[in-house]
Amino acid sequence: MMHKLKITIIASILNLVFLTYSNAYTAPSFRHPLITTLNNSDPVFIQYQQDVEENRMLLARYRQGLLGSEPDGLKKLAQGLTVYRYIIKNGEDLFTIASRCTIPYETIATLNRFEHPSLLQPGKELLLPSLPALFVPLKTETDLEKLIFNAYKDKNAFLLRIYPEEKPLDLYCLPDQGFSGTERAFFLNAAFRYPLPEVRITSSFGLRKNPVTGTVKVHEGLDLAAPVGTPVYPCRDGVVSKVGYDEVYGNYIIITHEGGWTSVYGHLGSIQTSLQSYVRSSTVIGTVGMTGQTTGPHLHFELRQEGKARDPSPLLPGKGKN
Repeated sequence: MMHKLKITIIASILNLVFLTYSNAYTAPSFRHPLITTLNNSDPVFIQYQQDVEENRMLLARYRQGLLGSEPDGLKKLAQGLTVYRYIIKNGEDLFTIASRCTIPYETIATLNRFEHPSLLQPGKELLLPSLPALFVPLKTETDLEKLIFNAYKDKNAFLLRIYPEEKPLDLYCLPDQGFSGTERAFFLNAAFRYPLPEVRITSSFGLRKNPVTGTVKVHEGLDLAAPVGTPVYPCRDGVVSKVGYDEVYGNYIIITHEGGWTSVYGHLGSIQTSLQSYVRSSTVIGTVGMTGQTTGPHLHFELRQEGKARDPSPLLPGKGKN
């Protein structure tokens, strides 16, 4: 439960956005200051850099206990925190942006609620905070948010309101915190690729009527239409942990990946790998077929985390064609 997090400052910080614009939060169309380019030709970026430097010095004093009591220290950090927005450009990724801003990539990722780096898309708005920290929304939704909360629920935090796409969102700010090894591995290893050269999704993840049996149940993966014989690739490097035949999945392969992930490939026409083989994302492991319970040639593809089926769509780059 989120109320177990050690919140030292609540009411006085909840509506705080940043110093210069602290009276603007009540405006229904509030927007954070816009950085147009991440270099010194933009005066807003220069101001942002100054804010980052001032907050780093403030953090150093906070670590040394020079900001007064813990509540006073957190309040001063909250008052120093500023938030800007930036429109992602072609060729930019989370790590290049974090480097230009001299802010940890996990700070930017958690403020913007990214579960893995590939979710950054050109043309989308990105919020840039000036204080190294981790952020967790009051209601955790993603697995990464839940992981961070469970790891840091005994740490001190303050509440912050931001305005992504002009909509208010309240989060807990955990100042001077970063990803642990587990969180870093989870975040960096969460991205996958589609297992086919060309993608056409014919059935998505979720509740559906089975086209063969007519029963309504959760479809735990994606159906990707392709001609018989189309090569199938691993969605990421891993080890082949199971191969076999199932009356529903037909010929299938299961691959184990780092971070507790497994991927499943069903209805294969042929299997071109073997048990315990290490495969890369460029390795052909099989071909599309019509084995098992199917009405036409396609690949049934699943992603599982710690044995639990996950919707692959948000974890894959771009969007398949429907």
